[in-house]
Amino acid sequence: MHGCCSKNGSGSPTAEPCKDKRDARSKTSAEAGGAAPAAPAGFVGRLLRYGEKACQTCTRLRAVKDGRVKPRIPAGRAALGYLLLLLARLGSLNALEQRKAPPVWVKWLGGKLPSADVMGDVAATMCLEDLRAILGKQHTEAKRNKAFGPGASGMRFLVIDGHEGVSSYRRRWTDCLERIVHFKKEDRTQYYFRYVAAYLTNGRQRLLLDAEIQLPGEGEIACATRLVTRLLECCPRAFDVACGDNLYMDPALWKLLRAHKKQVIAVLKNEDRNLLEDARSLFQHIPSTRMDDKQVRRECWDLEGFTTWPQCGEDVRVVRSLEQTTIRRQISREVETLESEWFWVTSLSVLLAPTQTIVHAGHGRWDIENHAFNELCNQWHGDHAYRYNAHALLACTLLLFIACNLFHAFIERNLKPQVREGRSQKYWADLITAEFVVSFHRASQPP
Repeated sequence: MHGCCSKNGSGSPTAEPCKDKRDARSKTSAEAGGAAPAAPAGFVGRLLRYGEKACQTCTRLRAVKDGRVKPRIPAGRAALGYLLLLLARLGSLNALEQRKAPPVWVKWLGGKLPSADVMGDVAATMCLEDLRAILGKQHTEAKRNKAFGPGASGMRFLVIDGHEGVSSYRRRWTDCLERIVHFKKEDRTQYYFRYVAAYLTNGRQRLLLDAEIQLPGEGEIACATRLVTRLLECCPRAFDVACGDNLYMDPALWKLLRAHKKQVIAVLKNEDRNLLEDARSLFQHIPSTRMDDKQVRRECWDLEGFTTWPQCGEDVRVVRSLEQTTIRRQISREVETLESEWFWVTSLSVLLAPTQTIVHAGHGRWDIENHAFNELCNQWHGDHAYRYNAHALLACTLLLFIACNLFHAFIERNLKPQVREGRSQKYWADLITAEFVVSFHRASQPP
């Protein structure tokens, strides 16, 4: 006997044992899910192959589960369909249903594209923890590949803010929020979906990390507390400082973050607060510091040791910035100077963060509005309801976060600077849409 070969009755060697072992290994690999088939050639395929290599995005989406009983179409295929839908920015399940996948994409998907009804049913029961695990994997791999390290300040910032994604006067769904909107002729009830998003930034790179739905009868702070609690359990080392607007000056949320040794920066703008009154009076007796940018002239005051907010359980620091911004009006072309005043309260000491860091981090909170909510709604159809169901709306939001992170990571880390030069993100988005439209031609209409 030589190697795995044996002799049959005639004395000639045979490879049956080798074949059996190969079949066993193949069967074991298939039972474990096996390796995901490579995405087809082309720019879209290159993007998907990058996502697979970086953090196994396609493999993990293919393994997503849902709550349907004995489904004929696996939830993973629908999740991959959502990824293609979002990357191509079609904005509608019906628009995807009108497209027919070519054979190479059918092989990658594991079957034909699901119908719009199936896609909606899958989103209504899709496992949210599987999607959050993919977002966590994107963050972990970005840090591991030195693509999301501390910024110039040496810290990573978690920006928390609420956003209203979908609203309707006609459609009402389970766990939707309601409000009365006053019109000139009558009052109408509006139904809407709202969530709190977690957004990571270090001043250069950005990453959408998680989202939590706001339920009926609760405020944004209760929703944000659930989100922060989950992040502190799942990825406690993802951020150093949490940033929010004036609403997030909540003592319970502040104490939760401080108990996990996280720093906090929040906007201070409620004129009724004793803390703001004391800061105004004390800043009149200390010298200011000048910090000028290209278009903004700042005069800043910084003072530690405030005890007039005892609910947070510690002394806090207040930073004031009086700013003058020079702009040029588009119509009249006249130069105008705008003045604004900002206050921030923080747990960071002067030794950990100088005044300039607090000012930039406080203004950097607006990144979640400009580079997240605004971009998702205007460029990714983030305000479209793929299924009027609270669970489905949150699932589609998390899928949108995954697609957006993948797109930006691919553009910034996979394409060379010489290729990116002179081309905006809109160019690459249009290129993906054009390739998808050409590859996934329209399905033949029934007679």
